[in-house]
Amino acid sequence: MIERITQLREKISSAGLDGLIISNPDNRRYISGFTGSAGYLLITLDETILATDFRYIEQSTQQAPNFEIYRISGAVNWISDLLNRVSISKLGFEAADLSVNLHASMLDEIVKVKPQHPDFIPTTDLIEPLRMVKDSEEIALVSKAVDLADDAFLEVSKKIQIGHSELSIAWEIEKTMKEMGADSISFDTIVASGPNGAKPHHRPSERKIQSGEPIVIDMGAKFQGYCSDMTRTICIGEPEPKLKEIYDIVLGAQLTAIATVNSEMTSGDADKISRDIINEAGYGDLFGHSLGHGIGLEVHENPRVGPGGNDNLVNGTIFTIEPGIYITGWGGVRIEDTVIMENGSVRTLNKSHKLQNPQ
Repeated sequence: MIERITQLREKISSAGLDGLIISNPDNRRYISGFTGSAGYLLITLDETILATDFRYIEQSTQQAPNFEIYRISGAVNWISDLLNRVSISKLGFEAADLSVNLHASMLDEIVKVKPQHPDFIPTTDLIEPLRMVKDSEEIALVSKAVDLADDAFLEVSKKIQIGHSELSIAWEIEKTMKEMGADSISFDTIVASGPNGAKPHHRPSERKIQSGEPIVIDMGAKFQGYCSDMTRTICIGEPEPKLKEIYDIVLGAQLTAIATVNSEMTSGDADKISRDIINEAGYGDLFGHSLGHGIGLEVHENPRVGPGGNDNLVNGTIFTIEPGIYITGWGGVRIEDTVIMENGSVRTLNKSHKLQNPQ
């Protein structure tokens, strides 16, 4: 945490600020180690303060030893008290996280600071770029989350039968991940069968699985705060010819990207590799989302691996590669792995098979 605080202080100084209030829960955890659901960090060039309420005093003391713990007794009145203790003229806040109402309440409280209150300045992307490159502990935690999802998929996929509902499969996946040691799911599980697969973020329904149709399963586990994300497209019974055609295109686009993406590329360059293959196959208009996204404390974070993306895919970045084709009235195919950039090339963290029929 000390290194992260040092890096953040450099960012604060470069932004022309004297301090920063951190309200985003994932950023708060990343900088302090505190996992509670309520609290704020005040980081100045000299101070590190974690303000939280009575419920989390003991927990924050244990989890954030590098921080002074300040007990909150009201919604925002703690701000003026803390600012009277430190010398700040320009205080940043996380504009993407703070609601309009909370911002107004905080600003009213800041104005109470005498004789001259600090400027309250919106900031974006001070912490998120730091989170993009994972350290060894983070890599181990993401890898464990990936393993949990892989193992659950392998366990559940071989039990799926014609007539099972999307909802029952989703529940079995989520239950199995928890039984195997996941803290929770990292997002709501997607099971999209037949024509429902044309909706990339379909919510599981009572629709029953039918023979030979595509079943898109998008799932992820969370382990000690870190997420995984994977998608497999399978079918029960003999795949229909159209499914074989679309599946081969998507799989080829995914494997080509995994084999080709390197640390000299931007995230936009990576996206173009798979997108060109799908375009050349005549399905470019039916691949409507980005190739992938970073993953860590959040299931979607930097780098943004999409058209025009300019994030550098440096060593230590973890992201997904997930091309797809979606055809209204028929269904869809998406194949997704979580990968890490190491020694200039991609290593796939997922190990579960990509067979169309897992049984």
